[in-house]
Amino acid sequence: MKNYWDKAITFDEYVAIAKQRLENPSNQQEADYQQYYELGLQRIDRTLKKFVADEEQINELKSKHFDGKVLIISEAWCGDASATVPALVKFFEGHNEVRIFLRDSDPSLIDQFLTDGTQSIPKVLILDKDFNVKNSWGPRPKFGKELLMKFKADPENYPREQFYNDLQIYYAKNRGKDAIQEILELL
Repeated sequence: MKNYWDKAITFDEYVAIAKQRLENPSNQQEADYQQYYELGLQRIDRTLKKFVADEEQINELKSKHFDGKVLIISEAWCGDASATVPALVKFFEGHNEVRIFLRDSDPSLIDQFLTDGTQSIPKVLILDKDFNVKNSWGPRPKFGKELLMKFKADPENYPREQFYNDLQIYYAKNRGKDAIQEILELL
């Protein structure tokens, strides 16, 4: 896992790469995903402006004496990631080092942490100080999973557009609190 950690980037680098891909795509996928990069960057910016760490959650983190690292497998074009990753980075800031591994740069990492057979992101890997995977989380909080199941169970009455809308409203109101709590429970 240390090899992946060493190839991972900081959050600031992650945002800079997303901006670069939006403004100057280097391949067809980046060109095809431009609208998603733009939306992702807007959501990241909104989360950074509005995120305030919950004191109870900070105290819970401190009480766990977690001395490991957090490795997030992500891509900035992903709606779940753009809502969750900035909140996680801000929450752990000053407590634990967080790096981001770009999923599409090397699928060998995400392939070890599939969600129902898919390369869904973000995927948060909780590493101990020796880079062993202690636990993993993702790609979305429990409520987001429930919305997805509702969509999959009855797409005629709960169409994809409604699912995406409800999910983004939830993310905007929740501001990462549920994801942080679920991750704290895994430490």
